Amino acid sequence: MKPKLLDLFCGAGGASMGYYRAGFEVEGVDIKPQPHYPFKFYQADALEFPLDRYDAYHASPPCQHYTMMQNIVKNKATHPDLIAIIREKLVITGKPYIIENVYKAPLQGHLRLCGTSFGLRIIRHRFFECPWFGLELLSPCNHRNVYDPWHKDGVKQREKLSKA
Repeated sequence: MKPKLLDLFCGAGGASMGYYRAGFEVEGVDIKPQPHYPFKFYQADALEFPLDRYDAYHASPPCQHYTMMQNIVKNKATHPDLIAIIREKLVITGKPYIIENVYKAPLQGHLRLCGTSFGLRIIRHRFFECPWFGLELLSPCNHRNVYDPWHKDGVKQREKLSKA
């Protein structure tokens, strides 16, 4: 029997697919319709959805409140800060949970993963709060010869640093 995981703020199901491949039975919740979500889906508010019937939880609350882009557009107040709210709900369950978000999000004891740690050729750091798991078991990032859409002339900058 597979453990049952609820993916809150599931979007199209990228994280859900990873959990499925890891051996979980997955269900997802998102406030927006997700017509291509690959598993059982509930269109609902993740903050209101009942959390019973599940063995573990993953939550990816909207990240706009914490993104570095807020330094430019300065509309942080228009995006809700949902991490503390969802953390409280998940802690109350007493079951394993992971909250995923971006750099600067107020995650506790976070673990950082990068696309390059999985052999992908893209720099994409994500941070995970997983209080039941304390060791980083993946290989470190390798940012050489990868696509870097977030830093202007990223490859040139790395070349300069490697020559210094």
